[in-house]
Amino acid sequence: MNIQNIYTLAIESSCDDTSAAVLCNDKVLSNVVARQTIHEEYGGVVPELASRAHQQNIVPVVDVALKKAGITKNQLNCIAFTQGPGLMGSLLVGGSFAKSMSMALDIPLIAVNHMKAHILAHFIDEEGFDKPTFPFLALTISGGHTQIVKVNSFFDLEIIGETTDDAVGEAFDKSAKILGLPYPGGPLVDKFAQEGNPKAFPFTKPKVDGLNFSFSGLKTQILYFIQKNVAENPNFIEENKADICASIQHTIINILMDKLKLAVAETGINQIAIGGGVSANSGIRTTLKEAEKKYGWKSYIPKFEYTTDNAAMIGIVGYHNFLEQNFSDADVVSKARIEF
Repeated sequence: MNIQNIYTLAIESSCDDTSAAVLCNDKVLSNVVARQTIHEEYGGVVPELASRAHQQNIVPVVDVALKKAGITKNQLNCIAFTQGPGLMGSLLVGGSFAKSMSMALDIPLIAVNHMKAHILAHFIDEEGFDKPTFPFLALTISGGHTQIVKVNSFFDLEIIGETTDDAVGEAFDKSAKILGLPYPGGPLVDKFAQEGNPKAFPFTKPKVDGLNFSFSGLKTQILYFIQKNVAENPNFIEENKADICASIQHTIINILMDKLKLAVAETGINQIAIGGGVSANSGIRTTLKEAEKKYGWKSYIPKFEYTTDNAAMIGIVGYHNFLEQNFSDADVVSKARIEF
């Protein structure tokens, strides 16, 4: 390709955030996210409501992204969008819009795997943030996924460990719900944990072979622990909220770190990059930084705005696919579940 500046419009609509970004090569010019607050009263994302909100938001979000980037749609070289995984109705809104716009402008369409994008967000050109070198290990932690991925190149990513049941983000959110905290509860557990004693209430870590994870047993253990103590003292949660949150977070982080240490030992790779919504957790970030000194690792922690669902991470994958001319046909289909 002899095009000096490649402009990519990226669209992300896998769950309840409608996002559009414009990149010039690997640099983000705009990254606009419209959040949906309607789900808070239901204590979780309602798929039908999410897809309706995407339909309302997508045109203004794309319009704002182009204006913030200071370019017109006619300057775009390609359009990247989230193909999956995610909520089917939400994915269809973003995918349909991306297809229509690529056809109207007669520019390439690029379908992107949402989880790969969380990992490759580290390659966005951002001042003050180093890019990992291949190969490296990625820990992707979100509301729907928990994976350890061996990343050999932009196009060669291999899952070497994953959850056998619930994701780590779900463990945080369900624990918060048990404690009566509002949705989304994960960030609130993190907030209260910073004021508590992480060793106040010891929880048992699940025994899972190899590099895989399990969080369903821990959730059950936390539920029974709270029920037992509240039965004895109705004010137990309120009197011990910070210590409970700190203990839950400490246990979850230890589970993640145990598997990372094993992955480093098995692969001989000591570069660790984290991605996904739960990578915004302050305890995980601090623990990874400490591991650099303790174990001689090199850790890569993304800029905060690239941890949660956003279109910039879709755009960086789109850019690298454009360089290789890996384009998608107009009949490419959105998928709630997608092969990695």
